Amino acid sequence: MSNKVVKVGIIGCGRIAQTRHIPEYASNNSVEIAGYFDFNKERAQAIAKQYGGKVYDSVEEMLDDPDIDAVSVCVTNSAHASVSIQALNAGKDVLCEKPMATSLEDSEEMVSVAKKNHKILMIDQNQRFAKAHVRAKELLTSGVIGNVLTFKSTFGHGGPETWSVDGGANTWFFDKTKSKYGAIFDLGVHKIDLVQYLIGSPVKNVSAKLATLDKKNSNGDLIGVDDNAISIYELNNGVIGTVTSSWTYYGEEDNSTIIYGSKGIMKIYDDPKYSVKLILKNGEKIYYDIDQIQTNDNQTKSGVMDEFINSIVENRMPKSEANSVINSMRAVFGSIKSNDLGRRIEL
Repeated sequence: MSNKVVKVGIIGCGRIAQTRHIPEYASNNSVEIAGYFDFNKERAQAIAKQYGGKVYDSVEEMLDDPDIDAVSVCVTNSAHASVSIQALNAGKDVLCEKPMATSLEDSEEMVSVAKKNHKILMIDQNQRFAKAHVRAKELLTSGVIGNVLTFKSTFGHGGPETWSVDGGANTWFFDKTKSKYGAIFDLGVHKIDLVQYLIGSPVKNVSAKLATLDKKNSNGDLIGVDDNAISIYELNNGVIGTVTSSWTYYGEEDNSTIIYGSKGIMKIYDDPKYSVKLILKNGEKIYYDIDQIQTNDNQTKSGVMDEFINSIVENRMPKSEANSVINSMRAVFGSIKSNDLGRRIEL
């Protein structure tokens, strides 16, 4: 099995495909990037010229090609579910960008379609793969900070308009019809998934506030999606904490998670030098120099594409398969509902 080559198609050739999916597939010996589709055909052609493979005129044409084994779905949020479901029904394994979908019903349908077709559906929850998070989970499981009591997790930067392939005030991230929601979908979904993964318990209830405080469109009006979201979560095991996502951290990016336990504190990606720091009740301090967090300006290999391909080759479920991400989507949509109704929501 180890010499199997997986032929991958890329659906959507924007920034995330260009900086993550395509280069990471290209560096994997078990992958042949076989084709591309993008509404901007010139963009797809330029990438095909660089990496090889053919350009398809439509998603359907790519999915009808029996040579394509698997696809990366890198389209706008609003099309994640429809394109993933189409690909699964065409018998392809699917790696879909986050957020999984723009409604809980669509997320659940994606899971059931994958199951029905006996195909892999993996969601790009890349923070589970960051080396410091992998190590932090081991340390938490070993009980080094005792029983986890509370947490705060933050993901904030200056906004997607500096990063998106069609940048500026007209980025699709600011367009409610394409993105549906803002910072909570772009950034919050990462941290909501991460805290449940690290602490090993799903969200039980949530109180949240979504707001548009500063981002403006090209007309100078506030954008139609949230640029800040703050949620208070209670997990099934009684742990409580906050997740903050923001597009208005203009000085520097914050991608930190701090977990408070009965024997001490764990700080992850909170210090530029040490990716995990333990500050224990007995006065002991332990610093781990593992890796640097990914930032928009500092992209290193995420490990997500390798895990997707390995799971296909080894015929097993990947680490962030869709069924394990559904709790995160429940929590995200719970936050949105809490904001809309102005009260706490039980999941």
